[in-house]
Amino acid sequence: MDRRQFLGRAAKAAMAVGLAPAIVQSEALAKEVRSVSNSELKKAVVFSMLPGESIEDKFKMARDTGFDGVEAPPLYDPGETEAMRVAAEKAGVEIHSVIFGGWGKPLSSGDSQVAEEGVELVQKGLQGAKEMGATCLLLVPAVVNAETRYVDAYERSQKGIRKCLPQAEKLKVPIAVENVWNNFLLSPLEFARYVDEFKSPCVRAYFDVGNVVVFGWPEDWIRTLGKRILRVHLKDFKKDTREWKNLRDGSVNWIEVRKALDEVGYSGYLTAELPGGDEAYLRDLASRIDKIIAGE
Repeated sequence: MDRRQFLGRAAKAAMAVGLAPAIVQSEALAKEVRSVSNSELKKAVVFSMLPGESIEDKFKMARDTGFDGVEAPPLYDPGETEAMRVAAEKAGVEIHSVIFGGWGKPLSSGDSQVAEEGVELVQKGLQGAKEMGATCLLLVPAVVNAETRYVDAYERSQKGIRKCLPQAEKLKVPIAVENVWNNFLLSPLEFARYVDEFKSPCVRAYFDVGNVVVFGWPEDWIRTLGKRILRVHLKDFKKDTREWKNLRDGSVNWIEVRKALDEVGYSGYLTAELPGGDEAYLRDLASRIDKIIAGE
């Protein structure tokens, strides 16, 4: 039985118990979310990495050095989001995502007021992302520390994200949860489970290659997360010296990472999240990503 047959039978079965509209609506939303995904691997940089006196200069630099897209900072003022959107369109560069974060007002906070402020910021971030033309919002979902137990971070962060889901679904801007050094989602199995429990195409994974090197293998995480991955951050890390490195200069097995991306059918942006630099640096960085894409 192929996927189309399965969905058709599932919808008929659900109709008998009054659930068909929900299944059809969920499938339609998933298709709309997929429609804004890219059909090939593309290169991008974080906006803060770009030199220039103006936002127009920065987007032009991204284009001239060989990048297809940019990951923008969170913006909330309509005038600022419009200026970013116009500058990107003028340069022919896509704002594909917003690197929202979530450290300042974590959804996992034990202070209910802080957690609620975090929810409000995510909601504002989603609106700003939509206005800039972005189709993804990167979120650090929780922070585990001496004050916040792991189980509480898990439950509180999911509760907060669920409050944001209606807006994400309405705007068709998925929330992509990233694996960062926040003592949370420390295995690919848990990461996959965390995403799956939302049962929504608008909660996905933003996988950072370099962030797992210290305690795992990126290719393993990619193969486990599979279709849950909406975006990919590129960083490199040297295990023995515990140092961040330029792409292809660290311990990441980029050939295996590239194979894993192919195996899970990933398409879309590969975004470098590194220190900024001048034009020569960015051209070299674009070349390094080209080699990764080529499987070298």
